[in-house]
Amino acid sequence: MIKIYTDGSCIGNPGTGGWAAIILNDGKKTEIKGSEKDTTNNQMELLAPIKALKEIPKGSKVEIFTDSKYVKSGITEWIRNWKKNGWKTANKQKVKNIELWTELDLLNSEYEISWNWVKAHSTDKLNNEVDLLARDAANLIL
Repeated sequence: MIKIYTDGSCIGNPGTGGWAAIILNDGKKTEIKGSEKDTTNNQMELLAPIKALKEIPKGSKVEIFTDSKYVKSGITEWIRNWKKNGWKTANKQKVKNIELWTELDLLNSEYEISWNWVKAHSTDKLNNEVDLLARDAANLIL
């Protein structure tokens, strides 16, 4: 089972953002991160699992840990109705970040994923570590 910790960060919202992931696979720990100009925190939170999943073999069993309820609820609950309603929210508004959601949805179907929410800035060591990586990434392009 591969474990992935993800996080996104934004300096200003919108502003300069960073995303990061820690991938634990067969005792090996891999850290990835990146940054974007003119982005939002939610976009960075979505980009982190997208980038991480692209680093591992398709079909893998994966546990993803995120402190973003937006990502966790979006991919495990809300997305079914969004797709059924033509990518509209319950309020008939166009789903924000649709390009990232469609990409994550496709990736979600190519793996056996268990999505887990963890409390931010708490006792989870790897969540705190990935938070620092994401913040560092956001600061890289200031």
